[in-house]
Amino acid sequence: MSDRSSEDDQGRGLTPPPAPPPAPTPPPAPADRLPDGITDPAGLAVRLEEHGYLADDGLATAAYLALVLRRPLFLEGDAGVGKTAIAQVLADVIAAPLIRLQCYEGIDASQALYDWNFPRQVLHLRSAEAAGRSAAVDPDLDARSAAAELEAELYDRRFLVARPILQALEQSPSVLLIDEVDRADDEFEALLLEVLSEFTISIPELGTIRPTTPPLVILTSNRTREVHDALKRRCYYHWVDHPGFDREVAIVRSRMPGVGEELAREVVTAVQLLREQDLLKPPGVAETLDWTEALVALGADHLDADVATRTLGSVLKFREDQERARQMDMGPMVARAVVGGA
Repeated sequence: MSDRSSEDDQGRGLTPPPAPPPAPTPPPAPADRLPDGITDPAGLAVRLEEHGYLADDGLATAAYLALVLRRPLFLEGDAGVGKTAIAQVLADVIAAPLIRLQCYEGIDASQALYDWNFPRQVLHLRSAEAAGRSAAVDPDLDARSAAAELEAELYDRRFLVARPILQALEQSPSVLLIDEVDRADDEFEALLLEVLSEFTISIPELGTIRPTTPPLVILTSNRTREVHDALKRRCYYHWVDHPGFDREVAIVRSRMPGVGEELAREVVTAVQLLREQDLLKPPGVAETLDWTEALVALGADHLDADVATRTLGSVLKFREDQERARQMDMGPMVARAVVGGA
């Protein structure tokens, strides 16, 4: 009865109702980007520590949520606090390649997305012309078709130069580090908004490139200028602060196992005292490690005013800051550091 009715409807020109669309394929579980054994931020912090990075609870939680929620992680803070290092260590933890895009003033799509290899295109064109097109295209084609075929060859995938963002999309899974985004301009931020919204790149000559697994994107900023809210809204935001005393000592001992506990505590105390001063560039953790390394190279097993003054270039990178430190009289500051370290 139903079959006959359907045939009658078709005979009258009536169209049967369309079949319901197929159910969309569910996306992969967010946790599939997490290594085995990591089920919470604490587990990720332990794995980061195994790779030499001591993250506090806030940073470990931010990194964990970026992995689970598949959202870009925007890290802001003073220079030298470990923003770039966390991207390198996360790449090791999830066993993915790290692809770095260093931002600078004037960076554009050709440096970030892709570009065409113009010298190779010219070489291919000249080779085709020298061969009389016999080996390049079908000899039965007319001149116009041959020219169109040759032009299409020039925009083949082999002549495309993949820049960091395209590399990250093609090498999925991967970790894409967009370093010091605050040094770029507004136009580049607009480009990032488009890419990070869908994780696709449209190349007119080749089509749309879409990764099977979106990369883990980490953006860093030293806050030399304010980044637009629209970009931050697409990310999980975390401010990376200078570590506390105990954690900074642990970082020094972890990165430099041969350093004595006394020297590490004295250097960290002195650095944290310097951060309290009105300096152009307060020292970060990177400078703490540099200063400790310089003292070890000089054979120092503790901090004193003389060696501290002579090695200021390891911890203070501006002449004005060094002059201010010398005017402070390094003796009392070092004495406080020694007392604090003890």
